[in-house]
Amino acid sequence: MRVDVLTIFPSMFAPVLDESILKRAQKAGKLCIVVHDIRAHTTDRHRKVDDRPYGGGSGMVMTPQPIFSCVEKIAKRVRVRTSQRRTILLSPRGRLLTQRVAAKLARAKHLILICGRYEGVDERVARHCADEEISIGDYVLTGGELPAMVVIDAVARLIPGVLGNKESARSETFEGGLLEYPQYTRPAAFKGRRVPAVLLRGDHQAIAAWRKKESVRLTKKARPDLLRK
Repeated sequence: MRVDVLTIFPSMFAPVLDESILKRAQKAGKLCIVVHDIRAHTTDRHRKVDDRPYGGGSGMVMTPQPIFSCVEKIAKRVRVRTSQRRTILLSPRGRLLTQRVAAKLARAKHLILICGRYEGVDERVARHCADEEISIGDYVLTGGELPAMVVIDAVARLIPGVLGNKESARSETFEGGLLEYPQYTRPAAFKGRRVPAVLLRGDHQAIAAWRKKESVRLTKKARPDLLRK
């Protein structure tokens, strides 16, 4: 998969993209991530990418020209079918990023992520440049950079071959609509607290049943809304 990120703060991404699983995925050729500076695509001689909103109001709004220009150049350069490309505007009004949404995005061959700033992005970007808007939660951040990183991380681990263990992604939290069961490791006893005996017996059928029961219990306690869904 290839991911192109549009931002006015490209240096924010290296600390996240150059570490851990994302770094290994890129090195293995499973993932290609390219970060673009939106300012490099503006026709304004001062590299300005924002302006006052029509109708008045506080703050500034990102102008459409440099974003459209950058997306169009990327689309011409990266040869994939339109159906295999998704252009996404990170926005607090977008649909919520869930495991199911991440899995759907992971089936694409090319993602273009647009990071907004200031008071937002010109509406023509949302309507005529992006395929959809995605939010990572019901709160407001200073820009789309952190949400873009979250999207990349959530999607990357679902790409075949990125995780070392094929079962890891299948058994994690939110897969199957439940929170993940509790995890324990050595030592079996720590400060008087012991690992559940069922995990020490080697009975895989009993372990699977315990894990399913615990997943339901934790989901009912912490996220009952998932059970209702």
